[in-house]
Amino acid sequence: MIQLSKVSKVVASGSEQLTILHELDLDIPSGQFVSVIGPSGSGKSTLLGLIAGLDAPSSGSILLNGRDITRMSEDELAELRGGLVGFIFQSFHLIPSLTAFENILIPMEIAGVAGAGRRARSLLDEVGLHDRGHHYPSQLSGGEQQRVAIARAFANDPQILLADEPTGNLDSRNGGHIFELLLNLNRERGATLVLVTHDQQLADLADRRIGLRDGRVVEDHYRQATR
Repeated sequence: MIQLSKVSKVVASGSEQLTILHELDLDIPSGQFVSVIGPSGSGKSTLLGLIAGLDAPSSGSILLNGRDITRMSEDELAELRGGLVGFIFQSFHLIPSLTAFENILIPMEIAGVAGAGRRARSLLDEVGLHDRGHHYPSQLSGGEQQRVAIARAFANDPQILLADEPTGNLDSRNGGHIFELLLNLNRERGATLVLVTHDQQLADLADRRIGLRDGRVVEDHYRQATR
């Protein structure tokens, strides 16, 4: 499902080159729940952005469902993200001028999905926001905004869900609820879930825990299946 081969990321820092990610190989099969942990600056968010095609690696190849995204044009990448990949940001990234319902609806309208309105309402129900669809982001709590972001990420039923610190800006109660939503959607829909988190307890619940430090993989631990 997700295959990285000799992938690195190097950026210019003044007159020097800064290596954010050293060459790494990574293979994540379909349906696996992977947590990515490590201190700030270890390369976690960079890795997620590379998998999503939001950034390009300095070297190596990244395959999603056998397709090499490092060789794709911007239009091809946008199309791929629209159908195959869902991305959940820590800061929600909702469009403030659109209601919760409209934020969920827009990716389906762009993709030309039939019955988009009906599916948007169903997704609102699924994340427990049946009565909040007409509210704008500014009228929603942080936990509610993140639930809208999750519903939007699942709008086109992606096979890969990438979540970058999705509970980082939430209190423990809301954070726990958001995590349960992600876990249930992963289990019920069989989507591959890659979760970047600082929360060791959440990380330990994943099928597999990958640790990064200074841009290198220092841990790759599998949890015994309990499903």
